[in-house]
Amino acid sequence: MASVFSMIINGDLPGRFVWRDDRAVVFLTINPFTDGHVLVVPIEEVDHWEAVESGLFSHLTDLARTMGQAVKKGFDAPRAGLIIAGLEVPHLHLHVFPARELEDFSFAAAEADPDPADLDRAAETIRATLRDMGLGANVPDA
Repeated sequence: MASVFSMIINGDLPGRFVWRDDRAVVFLTINPFTDGHVLVVPIEEVDHWEAVESGLFSHLTDLARTMGQAVKKGFDAPRAGLIIAGLEVPHLHLHVFPARELEDFSFAAAEADPDPADLDRAAETIRATLRDMGLGANVPDA
C-alpha cells in the first residue's frame, strides 16, 4: 500500500506543494511547528533515512538547505530548523521550518488544526521567496 506521502505526491490526496523536481517534492505539513514548516520528501518510497541511496540523500539535504534559506528569508527567522524523525509516516521526510527558539523544535507543540488560509499564505510566501531566489523552475503555481 502506498504511503500517505506517495498519495499526496501522486495527487490522490491534496498537498500544498512549493517544490517539485524529478527526485523530490516539498510541501507544507498539516501540523506545523511554525508558519512555513515544510516537508522535503523523496518521490521514491524509502522508509528509513539511513537506508536511502547516498546520491538521493545528498539531493534531499541540498534541497532542505535551500528550503531552510527560503523559510528563514520568507518568515524573517534567525534560524531554520531541520529534523529527520521518521516515526509518524513510513516514508522518509525532512522537516524544515523557521525557528526562533528551542521550543520551535517540539512535535508536542505542533499545531493540530491550523487554519487552511494560513497554510495557503505560508505556501505562497515560500513559493514567492524561492522565485525571488532565482529558483522558479521547480516551483509550482499552487
